[in-house]
Amino acid sequence: MQAWILLSIAAAAFQTLRFVLQKHLSMGTLSVGGATFARFAYSMPFVLVLAALYLWYMGGGMPALGPMFWPYALSGGLAQILATWCMVALFAARNFAVGITFKKTETVQTALVGLIVLGDRVSAAGMAAIVIGLVGVVILSGGAGADRWRIFNRAAALGLIAGALFAVSAVGYRGATLQVSSDDALMRALVTLAAVTTSQALAMAAWLRWREGGEIGRVIAARRTAVWMGLTGLGGSLCWFTAFTLQNAAYVFAVGQVEVIFSLIAARLFFGERITRREGAGVALVTASVIAVGLFR
Repeated sequence: MQAWILLSIAAAAFQTLRFVLQKHLSMGTLSVGGATFARFAYSMPFVLVLAALYLWYMGGGMPALGPMFWPYALSGGLAQILATWCMVALFAARNFAVGITFKKTETVQTALVGLIVLGDRVSAAGMAAIVIGLVGVVILSGGAGADRWRIFNRAAALGLIAGALFAVSAVGYRGATLQVSSDDALMRALVTLAAVTTSQALAMAAWLRWREGGEIGRVIAARRTAVWMGLTGLGGSLCWFTAFTLQNAAYVFAVGQVEVIFSLIAARLFFGERITRREGAGVALVTASVIAVGLFR
């Protein structure tokens, strides 16, 4: 199995754990903004230390950055902040597993953004597999009762927006890693991740200081849980970033849809949630698309 596939699966596992913690913190402990900030603030120290140690170990010094590094990195970082905010809000609208699956529209949207911005192309077979997953997402978007088959409900809108923003962030991150002058995929991922996470933590701290007085103190008080969110966020981001250096972001996200399976397990174990037969059918289609991408891209 290719390295980028293993990294994508690992990233999905880490991300599921991080969303579990983020949902827990947003259920009364922290505001949406506070839970979003905690994800970046508690990742930043670990990212900076890891990047510094790796640079020291390799002994080559800081690699040169291309002229488009910061535009790609900062636009990707901002998009991820907004996408994470949407995801935390989405958890309050639908159950955990379905909320994660709504987000998976990012795969199709990443293919389009990647083509426009970086010229990354997806094969016909690969796109067909991705579309199968999109059908599963549409099935999952129905509400309850009279709204059962309404696609454009609030939860669906949040999921679609989050997917679009995650698509922009993924393409931005892939673009940034390609601007790092190194043949070492891990070096490119760590340098980009350190720059992005630091800018995100500082930007969110400034926002909370301005708009939500006292929330930073509550984030600090929640450190016993939030620090684990930072560590799982670091693990997921490092795997995503390294995979982006090796493969088209749309394919990376397509394999990363195994997160749906992980989220079902998490929803059952941590929140006691169940899904309907219709939602199960949607999840099955998303899972089939993941397998197809791995086989036929």
